[in-house]
Amino acid sequence: MIALAVYRVAAYVRSHRVYQALLLTLAMQAILHGSRAPRGEEASVLADGAVLLIPVLAWTARSLLDTEPDRQREMSAVQVGGRGKEVAAGLLAAFAACAVFAALSLLWALLLGVTERPSSGVLAAAVLLYGVSALTGTALGALTSRAVLPSPAVSVMALILGYLAMLLLSATAPTWLTVPLIGWMKAANAGDLVTRLPELGAISLAWCALALTAYTWLRRTRT
Repeated sequence: MIALAVYRVAAYVRSHRVYQALLLTLAMQAILHGSRAPRGEEASVLADGAVLLIPVLAWTARSLLDTEPDRQREMSAVQVGGRGKEVAAGLLAAFAACAVFAALSLLWALLLGVTERPSSGVLAAAVLLYGVSALTGTALGALTSRAVLPSPAVSVMALILGYLAMLLLSATAPTWLTVPLIGWMKAANAGDLVTRLPELGAISLAWCALALTAYTWLRRTRT
């Protein structure tokens, strides 16, 4: 399974699709951190960056999972010993790619986006937020990949609308109803990110686990 995940990451790089995600990531960071945030705004800047990065990470995961042709994906399932291992390898590869871009974005934010180095608590919270952001992007990208949504137009629209729905629900509905993206930002703006992180993180991880479970179930009947 690990070998298949590595193979898929390598294929993603060789296909040059990786440069699409890289350019999107760099462009977003340049826009978000065109000027350094004033002192005391470190948590807000880092939380905003983690939220706004999710659609780029979802695009990354979707592109990686769509790199392998459908028939090749079927052969991979046979070679690794079943559909379950093939699906797990794809998700692992997608998350690895998303994690790299999330780390790059966090590093950019720390070097060029803030005036003062954040406290150890805020820094730890930011690392966890960017990790959850990578997992959320992986889940959204997987659910909109070709194996689930064959139409490219429907896939792209579902990705965009899915992200917008998360934003809308997290802004207007109870915190637990979706991945609380706006909750991350509100907590950071209020200075409560560190104290509220266990609650927000648990809700986020629960929704990511549900989305990945749904993807795994859908793949049972799709190639």
